[in-house]
Amino acid sequence: MTDSLCIFEDPHYERLLPLVYMRPVYDLRCGILTLREKLERSFPGVLTHLHVREYLANFVREQYPRLPVNLINSASCLFINGRVLATPEFLAQVSLQGEDTVYIDGESVVAARVSGSRLDRLKTRMPDLFDERHFDGLTRKDVRVTMIRFPWDLVGNNGAQIRADFAVLTAGMAERIAGTVYDGVHLLQRDAICIEAGAKVKPGVVLDAEEGPIFIARNARIFPNAVIEGPAFIGEGSLIKIGAKIYENTSIGPVCKVGGEVEASIIHSHSNKQHDGFLGHAYLGKWVNLGADTNNSDLKNNYGSVRVYINGKEVDSGSTFVGLTMGDHSKSAINTMFNTGTVVGVSSNVFGAGFPPKYIPSFAWGGAEQLTTYDQGKSLDVARRVMARRKVVMSAAEEQVFRHVFELTQEERRQAKM
Repeated sequence: MTDSLCIFEDPHYERLLPLVYMRPVYDLRCGILTLREKLERSFPGVLTHLHVREYLANFVREQYPRLPVNLINSASCLFINGRVLATPEFLAQVSLQGEDTVYIDGESVVAARVSGSRLDRLKTRMPDLFDERHFDGLTRKDVRVTMIRFPWDLVGNNGAQIRADFAVLTAGMAERIAGTVYDGVHLLQRDAICIEAGAKVKPGVVLDAEEGPIFIARNARIFPNAVIEGPAFIGEGSLIKIGAKIYENTSIGPVCKVGGEVEASIIHSHSNKQHDGFLGHAYLGKWVNLGADTNNSDLKNNYGSVRVYINGKEVDSGSTFVGLTMGDHSKSAINTMFNTGTVVGVSSNVFGAGFPPKYIPSFAWGGAEQLTTYDQGKSLDVARRVMARRKVVMSAAEEQVFRHVFELTQEERRQAKM
């Protein structure tokens, strides 16, 4: 039996930029839980180690003080790629038991079971990113699993993952309605709805779980006349505004404020889309704010496959529906329009008439007419003020990451001729 897990990052994390500039890949959300939380629940009772790019290490140690970071202190270890979705298919092919083996799916290391002298060598010098070279000499096994390769994979798998996570989180619950449900609320398919303690659902709300479950976490508030269609997740402490329309396959993480129309999207946490406007097939990072009547297109007029700029290269998504991908701390002004498959980096401010470029670098200021560099000091001051409004203080480790990302993304801005 393998003693521990190590959830690791590999070179393909770059395909998930800008969402992973400020976090490891395994802290992305898909469904109700993050990728890391799904893996940990799949191997209960086994010590988890975390591997991460070095510039994020201190920040991750701060977030998970009880978990070893970039350190292995066990005699045997099952390394698992942080981009893996912990589906039954994955768990059927990769286990804690057996001889030392590396599991490969195409160009990616999925997992590796390592012990003895091979593990000792990895302990002495943990790489910044793991790839197949680090597991040379192990028995190779080819597998086919679901991995998150691009941001739209998170969105595309979200509905199925809400269903799977709902089943896990509500297993054994005698009563799933623990929060306050006011008179005048309509619960369709009540047994597929979970409302945790402290949550409040106000009169006129419709929770329609006939096509998929709805999970409303602790202390969330659903304001009057909002409609939520499952599968859907509303995170702890989040607010769904009056008359909001939350369509299927949507996950809204903790401490968000959301109104208007949202469909098949993931809002990571601590982000606001309070007002009218459409958000579809999108992933918003943390500390994002969309101004009133911000809209994104998620379907081309010719119904063709959407092409998206990922880490400076245009990639054919193979999907008809791809909306906005926006990194942490970025914002849009009122009446902003985002074209199909637009990507906005970290800490950018987007405003002005017309459609801005489909790729907006990190720390950009402007829109369709012109983009300039958003001063690092000013952007940092704004980030601190935004966080303080939620009674969160930016730590020294997080500030160091913020400043490092500014330096990392200079080439993005240079190529955009900012």
